[in-house]
Formats: sequence, C-alpha cells, structure tokens
Amino acid sequence: MGEAHVGVKGHFFVAAYSMQGHINPARCLARRLASIGGPTTAVTMAIPACGYRCIFGSDEEADDGAVSYVPFSDGKDDGSWAKDPEERAWMRGECFKNLLAVVDRLAASGRPVTCVVSTLNMPPAIDVARERGIPLAVFWTQPATMLATYYHYFHGFEEAVVSHAADPSYEARLPGGLRPVRIRDMPSFFTDKANLLSQMILRGFRELFQTIDEKRPLLLVNTFGALEETALRAIQPYLDVVAVGPMLPPAPAPHGHGDELESMHLFRLDGKYMEWLDAQAAKSVVYISFGSLATYSGRQAEEILHGLRRGGRPYLWVVRGEGRTEEVDRVLQTAAAGRGAGTGMVVEWCDQLRVLSHASVACFVTHCGWNSTLEAVADGVPAVAVPGWSDQSMNARLMEEEWGVGVRAERDADGVLRGDELARCVELVMAGDDDAAMKQANARLLKAKAQEAMAADGPLRRSVRRYNQDPSA
Repeated sequence: MGEAHVGVKGHFFVAAYSMQGHINPARCLARRLASIGGPTTAVTMAIPACGYRCIFGSDEEADDGAVSYVPFSDGKDDGSWAKDPEERAWMRGECFKNLLAVVDRLAASGRPVTCVVSTLNMPPAIDVARERGIPLAVFWTQPATMLATYYHYFHGFEEAVVSHAADPSYEARLPGGLRPVRIRDMPSFFTDKANLLSQMILRGFRELFQTIDEKRPLLLVNTFGALEETALRAIQPYLDVVAVGPMLPPAPAPHGHGDELESMHLFRLDGKYMEWLDAQAAKSVVYISFGSLATYSGRQAEEILHGLRRGGRPYLWVVRGEGRTEEVDRVLQTAAAGRGAGTGMVVEWCDQLRVLSHASVACFVTHCGWNSTLEAVADGVPAVAVPGWSDQSMNARLMEEEWGVGVRAERDADGVLRGDELARCVELVMAGDDDAAMKQANARLLKAKAQEAMAADGPLRRSVRRYNQDPSA
C-alpha cells in the first residue's frame, strides 16, 4: 500500500462527526482537497464506526480513487450521544485514543498526516493534532454569520445575551457591519440553560473557540462570498477564514437518475420516489423534510398532513422510521389512503440532492439545517423555514430576511407547526403573485451564484498549498 503513495507530500486527515449534515459536506471537502492537490496529495477521511457501517456495510477500509476512508471507534459504536458530562469525557478519550492510533498507523506506513481537518463537534481530532504537533484546520459546517455570532458571544457579548435571554426580540449589535442579531435567531444553546445536552454542546463550542484563540487554525467555512459577503468581511479581522462552499457534489444527470451525486447516506433510501416525481407536473411538488434528527409527535404529524391537504398540492414527505410512534404511523396510514388533490408520497429517507434538483419540486419545507439550506440555495428551490434548534433559526432568518428566498413559519405555544400555518406559508412561496415570483427569482439568482462558487477553487487551492509539502523537509 505504501508504494501507491510514493511521491505524496501532503496528507489531509479529515475527521467527520457521524451526522448526515456533517458526513456529506466533509466528504465533498475531502474530494475537493484531493482534486486540487493532485497526485502529490493524499486524503484520508475518518468516520465513527457506527456511521461508517451504515455507509459502507462493514468495517473494511474503503477507497473511491480520490479519498481513503477509515472507521474508528468512539467507545460505544451504537450511534448514541453521551448522556452526561462524564460519559462525554469518556467517549472523547476513546475517540482520541482510536483516532491517534489511525494517524500513527498512517505515519508508520509512509503516509504521515500533514494537516488534520476537524469538523465541528470533533474535539478529539483537535486533541490528536495537538498531541502530534500536526497543523490544524477546522471545517465550519454552519454559516459565516453563525461563526461571527459565536465568536462575539465568547468575546464580550455573553453577558448581554444571557441577561436578555427572556426577550426573543432583543437585538445584539455585533461589530464589523453585521446586522443586529435577535435573541430568537441566536444558537438555542445560548439561552437553553435548563437542557443538559444544550449546555454540554455550548461547553464544546466554548472549548473550540479557546483552541481557535490559542492555535489560530485555518477555518474552512462552508459558504461562499456572494451568499455571506458581509459576515465573511466582518469576521476576517479576527480569524483566519476561507470560504470554501458550497460543499456539495456535482449536479445530477438531466433527469436525476445518474450516479454523479455520490451522496453518502446513514439511512436506507426508501421507495420509488424518483419515478413518482417524474409523474408530477413541473414546479408542483412540496417537498418536506426535517432532517436526520427530528422526530414527530402524533399531533405534529396530524397538523402537517392537514396543512399539506389544505394546500391541495402533491407532496413528498420524509418521515424517518426511527422514533415513530403508533400514533404517527396511524397518521401516515391516513396519508397513504388519500386520493386526489393534496395527496402525495411518504418515504423514510431519500436522496435530498436528487429531489431538490428535480423539475417537479417547487417548495422545500425544511428544518433549516445548514446542509439543507445550502442544498436548497444551490438548486434554486424557495423554502418554508421551520427551525428548531442550534443554528437553524439563524439560517431561517438568512433565507427570509437577507436572501429573500423563503418565508419563516411560526410554531404555536407548544412548539407545533400548525397545519393552517404550513398551508399559509407554502402558498406564500408557490402562489403566482409578485411576492412569490420575487422569491423564486431570488432563488434562481442564488443558484447561479452557487454554481459559480462551486466552480471556483481559488481560495481553497491557495490553502491547500500551505499543507501540500513534505513534513520531513
């Protein structure tokens, strides 16, 4: 195996958190690094064992001709999150030990790592870089606006935010020309003091920014200049930032049935949804997916079905099998029994990039995870934003208020998206009036700019040169 890497000078080691919204952009980054670096660059992507088995079907190492893939154990290997700080600390130790073993094995085989690239939520990878004295880059898988918000929260604005936590309309005026940021649009972790998981995640971000202050690593941000020019300009005086996005696979074949997208999936693809989409009229379908983490209560499922039927448009609705209750299953059985206007198809999982690029899809009802947000932008699909936690409220604000490509739907006092509200918002995006036409035009414009950004590797190419060198020289 070592002979295959004779002449390799740079070796990027991309460590990705095992979540759908991290795996695919990290793989795109890994493949882009390999493409830009050429034959003198090796790229290895490390994925936690549970996710690795879902993708590759085994623990055997894989290679797609550009990137090598290796699994590593987080100590549990069942995909579950740490229940408390003690278990989190233990899992971090296991991840560190096993990632370090992979890095050392690569060095022993004649392929020493010259740069560790850590996605968010991967402090063990940062620990490995520190332990072995390897240069570090951080792949920021959220918007640059959120990067600036976190930075300033940890550098002078925490007290103001915490003291106004009860007022969602309070605006923090951050430096650098950023628009004022409302409490409701900030990361949910800033104000959710009662939730143990939220506070563990916030501590993780605090530690990350302490490392950034100490080590000054390169930050590879999954965005592009035409999308977040103001935020990028605002944060660059403080951090070494390069916009490298959108990190998405190449465009699909004309009818969406080719294999060009090469997406990785942690869940089994379900049904003949592409054939169903082929049978729908152009720009007629409402696509609804709340990502890989969210589950539905019975009431929420009923409300969504009510809203979709009231809208009277065909729909493709993703409802994962994990966490489904009998009540939700009854709602889905009702949906499957429907006929005529306002009926559609329910699947457990689908290839979202193929769906969004399909000619029949006109609206994306989304939880506004950043990966989904970028996919909607890159495919020019207007959105109904239904944010939940983390960076999703900020992403919803960007889509509605800054880019003009969607509308934010409001949840009721119980956190439920009502059917009437869903139908109202879908109509705002899909109606034939001037407002809807403007959203659609803005979406098409951003799609063109996203395609331009994907074709321009200049900033990333210059960054690769910093690490594409013989570490022994």
